[in-house]
Formats: sequence, structure tokens, C-alpha cells
Amino acid sequence: MFEITLLAMGKLKEKFYISAAEEYAKRLGAYCKFHLLELPEVRLPENPSPAEIAAGLDKEAETIFAKIPKGAYLCIFTPEGKELSSEGFAEKLAQVKLAGKSNVCFLIGSSFGISPKVKAAADFKLSMGPMTFPHHLARIMVLEQIYRAEAIQAGSKYHK
Repeated sequence: MFEITLLAMGKLKEKFYISAAEEYAKRLGAYCKFHLLELPEVRLPENPSPAEIAAGLDKEAETIFAKIPKGAYLCIFTPEGKELSSEGFAEKLAQVKLAGKSNVCFLIGSSFGISPKVKAAADFKLSMGPMTFPHHLARIMVLEQIYRAEAIQAGSKYHK
């Protein structure tokens, strides 16, 4: 069975976000083996300098690299990534499967972004558009789109 891992920096705190994440994780179980890993964000001072931010992102990169499943196709969410429609996202995921990959790993970075080291290692960079979203909401949106992509591939009526 195809495996999907979502790495997310930070922990959900609000019950409504937790509930939504659990619902999509449960739904994804019908299509794949799904894993959600919450990774700790590096604590930075109130107004960090660019050097402190870079050092924090590099420290987060170490944690991220340790959690990416071996041989996984790595897709990161970043503003400079490519924008795709839901159908385009489903097609991209299908292409990964057809290329012989047995797992894909998605990454949502911390509030300061993603280390350039991780960006360089990514197989694909995906953008959620030019708007800025809270990271907790972005996680739910990503989960919904992964579920929608799997539903599209399966021919489900979920996507209209």
C-alpha cells in the first residue's frame, strides 16, 4: 500500500484543528498508509536576527532530515513553489506513484520557513498561493488536499 507522511513543524493546540486533522487522517486510511509527524519548532527570541533565524532553520533541518522516510519523494510547501489546482495536485501524486515511488513525504515548515538545505533536497516545491495562512490552518488545508487528490485518483464523488 502506498504510504504518505506529513511532517509538520509545531503542535496543534486548538481542539477544532486537532479534530479536523484526525478526521482527514482517518479518511486517508481508505487510500493509503498515512503518517502525521509533528516536529518541534526551534525556540527563537521575540525579535530574532536573520542569523538566529538561519541557525534555527538549520537545526530544524536536522530534525526534518532524520524523519523523512528512506526513499520517499519529498514535496515541500513553500511560497516560491509551483501552484497547482486540485486536479493538478492529484495528477502530480499519480505521477509519483507511476514513477515507482512507494511513499511520498510532504513538509509544512515552521513560521520562519524552511531551511535552504531542505529546499535544495526537495523533489518538488508546492505553493498554496500568494496568501499567508496560519500554520495550523495550512496543515488542515494540506490534509484536505491530500485526501482530495486520493479521492480524485480513486474516482470518488468527493471532488465535484
